[in-house]
Amino acid sequence: MKLMRYGDRHGAKIPCILDAEGVARDASSIVGDFGPRSLTPDVIAQLKSTDPVSLPVADIEGKRLAPPAAQPFNIYCIGLNYSDHAAEAGLPIPSQPILFNKSSITYCGPNDDILYSPKMTKLDWEVELGIVIGKPALNISKDEALDHILGYVLVNDISERAWQMEREGQWAKGKSFPNFCPTGPMLVSGDELDDAKALPMWLDVNGERMQTGNTDTMIFDAATIVSYLSEFTELQPGDLICTGTPPGVGAGMDPQVWLKVGDKVTLGIDGLGEQSQTVVPL
Repeated sequence: MKLMRYGDRHGAKIPCILDAEGVARDASSIVGDFGPRSLTPDVIAQLKSTDPVSLPVADIEGKRLAPPAAQPFNIYCIGLNYSDHAAEAGLPIPSQPILFNKSSITYCGPNDDILYSPKMTKLDWEVELGIVIGKPALNISKDEALDHILGYVLVNDISERAWQMEREGQWAKGKSFPNFCPTGPMLVSGDELDDAKALPMWLDVNGERMQTGNTDTMIFDAATIVSYLSEFTELQPGDLICTGTPPGVGAGMDPQVWLKVGDKVTLGIDGLGEQSQTVVPL
């Protein structure tokens, strides 16, 4: 199952299922939107059992590509979750997942602009695999975890490193500016991706390859992350978990490289599509 949504940021969205040819089919006859409250187990089962060709072709001409699921209640992130990225940062491999949060205001479409504040000095990029929760999870085992995952998405975990590392306190300071979490273009169920175990991923800035990685170098896999987080909080349907990034971030380069106004960032994960953003002044 592959889900997409189209529509203005603050307007109604067209929920779509992609058919085998990649054509977006209008799923609004099944559900009004792919949201935390509307994607019940019964609706998810109906979406998975529907032949997309039985649905009308979606009227998406000229419409904005929205995130593939509606605004999540929570966005959780895992830090230093790739062994090669930990080595790049000169830090030890964590013994437990490192958890931090991004504000939900960061959530935006995969091709929406990256906003550049005049107070920013060290704007950075991170291609990441995102997990979208499908049903509540509290104190679940690793063996149960995959049943609580709705699917996977491509995420760019934008970061302002000066705010994150030099302003004291929590990492959330450098992770929570508007549009700091481009998500999509599609949400893909785990059965189509072998639960994201070995997916190549990449990121370019102005056409130059910066990041090349694979989810097979994740220290903690999707099931481990979901089970672990469920010890401390109840994960809710629609919640997004950003699972970490491979090496090649601007902060890890010598000399360091930061995004500036006018830069174009493109990124992708095999099976999850591609994103493209432009850095624009606030």
